[in-house]
Amino acid sequence: MPDATAPEVMRASGLRVTESRAAVYAALRTRPHASADDIHTAVVAELPQASRQSVYNALNDFADAGIARRIEPAGRSMLFELRVGDNHHHLVCTGCGRVEDVDCALGHAPCLHPSDDHGFQVAAAEVTYWGRCATCAATAA
Repeated sequence: MPDATAPEVMRASGLRVTESRAAVYAALRTRPHASADDIHTAVVAELPQASRQSVYNALNDFADAGIARRIEPAGRSMLFELRVGDNHHHLVCTGCGRVEDVDCALGHAPCLHPSDDHGFQVAAAEVTYWGRCATCAATAA
């Protein structure tokens, strides 16, 4: 539902529409790969009474409902994005921390086939590519 409104998305996922959740959704639309703290800062600018806990609750509710995706790069804060359901991957800059989406590496979901699935029915694979973005690489050179 890329063009759906926040209330439509929440209702379709069985979530109650609240002012705080709508503000969190709006912040996520313009801030892919944002941390909870980044989202809180954006929400408070629009909704000063929003608590940090209400933002965290909304993000977790969205992730649990499949509206948002949690990204957990090793050694970094958890990030959130609205791009869900397509099994894409991420590039993470080890210099500045920039995160970019990368479409599935090979073939159809789940993209990667383990050498031994140990009896699992693989539904998805997460790949994180680590390196330096062009700006950080140029600065280092």
